[in-house]
Amino acid sequence: MDASMSFWQGLITLWMILTGLAVAFVAWDIRRTPEDPVLKWGFVIMTVFSGPVGAFLYVLGCREPLPGTHEAFVRVAWRQVLGSTLHCVAGDGVGIVVAAAIAASGQWPLAWSLIAEYGAGFLFGWTIFQALFMRHMAGGSYRASLRNTVWPEFLSMNGVMAGMAAVMIHGMRLVPGSGNPANAAFWFVMGLALTAGLVVAYPINAWLVQRGLKHGMMTVRPHGQPVPVTAGLWTSGQALQRAAHGTPAAPHARQGHLSPAMPRGLGRMTLLTLGVFALGIGLGLA
Repeated sequence: MDASMSFWQGLITLWMILTGLAVAFVAWDIRRTPEDPVLKWGFVIMTVFSGPVGAFLYVLGCREPLPGTHEAFVRVAWRQVLGSTLHCVAGDGVGIVVAAAIAASGQWPLAWSLIAEYGAGFLFGWTIFQALFMRHMAGGSYRASLRNTVWPEFLSMNGVMAGMAAVMIHGMRLVPGSGNPANAAFWFVMGLALTAGLVVAYPINAWLVQRGLKHGMMTVRPHGQPVPVTAGLWTSGQALQRAAHGTPAAPHARQGHLSPAMPRGLGRMTLLTLGVFALGIGLGLA
């Protein structure tokens, strides 16, 4: 075994151990977090992909710091965008990884592999994770939810695939054994690739959330649950701090608050995301 092989095996083993610990922590701890169940699953899935990065994002972006403070905690704009992006990457990522495993097992050409990954990721993310699981935001109608989410999902998917393709193509060349789904190296590379997809898709989701085309973090509590006094004091302090600095709070996603209207600039954003997608593939092939 040469030094390069030993390095990669050691790194992948360490990453898998850290990922197992991170997934166990998020899956156990998030049960107490008053987040929407779909986003709870999204954080667990993203942690499976990204290991300790996913756990870090959960603690920093969603985990309730004090009982009763989740509403104010996730109202911050960047956390709203994180929720939107993570929801997209978790749903798309399931389809992408399944298609990538099938393509790698069949030794498909790269072009067909990317087409399959894009198609499977988009369809699963759009029809299941977005339209089906979040249909309550379209008044409970699955058909209306499909209409409302198809374009935002398309734009976000372009960003996910751009980051994913750039890292995956290079990673499959660089890491020994990563072309075989039976090896841990394959899942290591795919996890890094989807983490890169989250980074690239984040600014696209910021644009979508600001225009009401996608939801962010949400809070779901049992009816009649009292808010602790410490939480009320913390929330009041946050409001006073924003008022003192003239900083408006980010809009908090609620049921039925996704806008079905297409905003100005949609055509330019579509071309931009397609260009980013093409750039990602180009960087991977370079």
